[in-house]
Amino acid sequence: MQKSVHPSIYLFNPTCEYAVANGNASWHPNKILQKMEADLATLPLYFAAETDVVIVPQIPTTDFFEHLQKIGVTPPVFATEKELKNNPPEQVGKLQPWGWSPAVHKRLESFKPLCSSEFKSSPVFMWKAEYRELYSKKFALQILRQLTDKHPSASFIGENEVTEICETQDQIETLLAKWDKLMVKAPWSSSGRGLQPITRQPIHEKVWEKLLGIVKEQGYAIVEAFQNKELDLAFQFELKAGEIQYLGTSNFSADKKGQYLGNSLNGLPDELDEEVKDFAREMSTLIVPALKDEIGKSKLAENYEGYFGVDTLIFRDKTGALKINPCLEINVRHNMGLLSLYLEKFIAPTKKGRFRMFFNPKTPFADFCRQMSHDHPLVLENQKIVSGFFTLTAITYSTGFGAYLLV
Repeated sequence: MQKSVHPSIYLFNPTCEYAVANGNASWHPNKILQKMEADLATLPLYFAAETDVVIVPQIPTTDFFEHLQKIGVTPPVFATEKELKNNPPEQVGKLQPWGWSPAVHKRLESFKPLCSSEFKSSPVFMWKAEYRELYSKKFALQILRQLTDKHPSASFIGENEVTEICETQDQIETLLAKWDKLMVKAPWSSSGRGLQPITRQPIHEKVWEKLLGIVKEQGYAIVEAFQNKELDLAFQFELKAGEIQYLGTSNFSADKKGQYLGNSLNGLPDELDEEVKDFAREMSTLIVPALKDEIGKSKLAENYEGYFGVDTLIFRDKTGALKINPCLEINVRHNMGLLSLYLEKFIAPTKKGRFRMFFNPKTPFADFCRQMSHDHPLVLENQKIVSGFFTLTAITYSTGFGAYLLV
């Protein structure tokens, strides 16, 4: 089959889970999340071909194009939404938002008639109400139960510590008595937002407000035992016509509250304990085929096409033994871990790096980049980064959020 030359249209909408939870096609993220989406709008360029189009609020400067050429990137076409609607391509291959939701379907509606027949027949061409559950953490819990049931391992999280669903304050209190420390999550959320760790008792009134707010807004909360974390790993997959392909494993880091910080590139960090590294490798060979098997038989395989990532958590139990939760969350969308696999090709093969997100309300991204470029000058060899700082997203004087590589 010949590869389609029709451009795909990319859009960065990482708030898609909130849009799915809300369910309203007219939903919009709050101001700060809108700002994040706007500042990071150029990120999909690393997935896109030269002929593809990436929707951005403003076209990047020629400086940015020259900057990308240093690492051998020929950027795709950047266009504003208005410009693209007024002057659409004659034909479109696929629509490629970061993630699907009723809101993004409405937003990209006008391009649908231009899409290829192949894309028109894919399950993501239209939104159906039953898709909502596939994006929730409850679906991941269902897959976790199937994994522990049909592919059991002594290294998996214990039966008495498996995630639970809570609809009332009483249920949360029962789990607090059982587990002592908790991680409470909104069923639909991403990048470590909608998380509330509970490591001290009694629970503060403000915290109860937040927890019961999740239940009120989304119907229930996802409650996990708070674990003594060693490592976050995510397995990246692509689903096409019911077939699942494994793309690689990404290692991400999150802060104490569970907020996403960034990813390691070219393997696990050197400073990581050898025992943990060996355990991670051993678990990958066990879990990846099991995930392909269980997700391949699930509703997701029937009703989705595109990328997804499965987050896992390696931790030490009460006895100090290493254990893993083999399916903590399933991110049914493009995700930062997937992006980090794509970014590895820009780094010299023998070097390790970090992919990081930046936001500091007191410091504009441009100031941060100036300082970092001064402290970590960029060293290139054959267009590969050997060491130093490289910004990944376009910058204006008002940019607050950014993404960068540090090698």
